[in-house]
Amino acid sequence: MSTFICALTGHPCEEPVVSPVSGTVFEKRAIYKYLEERGCDPINEKPLAGDELISLSGGAHSAAPRTFATASVPGMLKALQDEYEVCLLNNFTLRQQLMTARQELSDTLYKNDAAARVIARLGQELNAARDALSTLRPNMPRGEEAAPQQDVDMEEEGGITEAIKEKLDQKGKALTALRKSRGRKLPEGLTKAEEFSSFEQKKDIGGLHSTENPTILSMDAQEDIVVTGGADKQIVLFDTKGEHVIQSWKGHTKKISTVVLCPDKRTVVSAAADGQIRVWQPEKQESRCVLDSHAAAITGISLHPLNEYVLSVAIDGSWAFSDIEKERTIFAHRPKGVESDKPILCGEIHPDGLIFGTGTEDSVVRIWDLRQQLNAANFPGHSSPIKCLTFSEIGYHLATGSEDGTVKLWDLRKLDVLNSFVADSPATISSLSFDNSGAYLGIGSNDLKIMNVKPWQIVAEYDPSEKKAQSVNGVKFGANAASFMIVDKVLRLYGKP
Repeated sequence: MSTFICALTGHPCEEPVVSPVSGTVFEKRAIYKYLEERGCDPINEKPLAGDELISLSGGAHSAAPRTFATASVPGMLKALQDEYEVCLLNNFTLRQQLMTARQELSDTLYKNDAAARVIARLGQELNAARDALSTLRPNMPRGEEAAPQQDVDMEEEGGITEAIKEKLDQKGKALTALRKSRGRKLPEGLTKAEEFSSFEQKKDIGGLHSTENPTILSMDAQEDIVVTGGADKQIVLFDTKGEHVIQSWKGHTKKISTVVLCPDKRTVVSAAADGQIRVWQPEKQESRCVLDSHAAAITGISLHPLNEYVLSVAIDGSWAFSDIEKERTIFAHRPKGVESDKPILCGEIHPDGLIFGTGTEDSVVRIWDLRQQLNAANFPGHSSPIKCLTFSEIGYHLATGSEDGTVKLWDLRKLDVLNSFVADSPATISSLSFDNSGAYLGIGSNDLKIMNVKPWQIVAEYDPSEKKAQSVNGVKFGANAASFMIVDKVLRLYGKP
């Protein structure tokens, strides 16, 4: 006669069944009840259905076994003691689970309370801004009301329409979802931190700009195609693989502040101290369009992820959002009064395209809501004018550099600074750039430093001019940080040996 013991109850089985998932024997009634509640094998927690169970037979003459343990008083006492110990163990487990649940609930409530406070504060600031605007409008002189009508671009008055806001929202959601799908895992093939020390200069490309004033003030790149903007008022489109100039343009009347190369590798957007934004294409030597979005020197432009809009910032504290496809300025924020005393020295759009940051001469980083055209948050902390800033592709890191040689890393989720770095021999931070993974930060001043972001540690330093007489005005990483390029008076390409 065969006897099977149930793995759940520990008692002999009357109707034994075996799980094909774990190979364990159970009493049929007990395992069915367990499957109704959990739907998985009790032993290894793998998915299991009732119809997968296999019935066992102990033979034609099998019968329910006799239980001798409870046939006497000592046996009954032993069984009761066992049941009591099981209850105690069960109570202990339940208390542990209760404490864990309480801790998780407490953490969640604290986070919810913090989020509610932030939302309430932003709501108060929004209401205050609206009240101030409604108070100013009735008192505005007629001459000031008529002034915007004299602007060249009449579309500024309409602002960012609901249709444009919808496009921004859709793109932002798509990019956020893509980032979440990638997770926080670093991409395969990413250059290791210790490898940067072995990088060497592969190419040294000079003569892109005039010999009288060769300083390159801005640079952008898409793979092998690079665009540079110089103090000589020229823009140059260069093929680093073929080592030839594709096109050079003249049109600005003052030095170039920023250049942007669109992903199509053909469209170039430039901004200069003459207050103009120009769009160029290689088949023409003249600019395709000119946008007079500012009345003062433009200090920076940034391409929106939709690749049809640009953000521009200027020394008079103004910023503008323009459509380079339709060749018009959509909205221009022109500060008055106290705000006009806060020149904007740099600006960049967040990778999701819904907010942007500006760095000002009063040492404050300001985060703006592009859809609402409102100042959403401020990051004080620098002690000198902020010369450059850049967002990480991971979405929640912002790096800023100031005139006194300080670099700060901010957490947009906590609205606080994470890390700071001050150079041994302070010099103005002229350029900052994350690689596509957000793992490394290039810091350009009178030399170039590569920062490993997570441990916040300098892993390599390069002095292209040797005597540190020149400023690194642009940094751009290649795919997987396997290479990078910088500009001072020449274009320099670095890579692994």
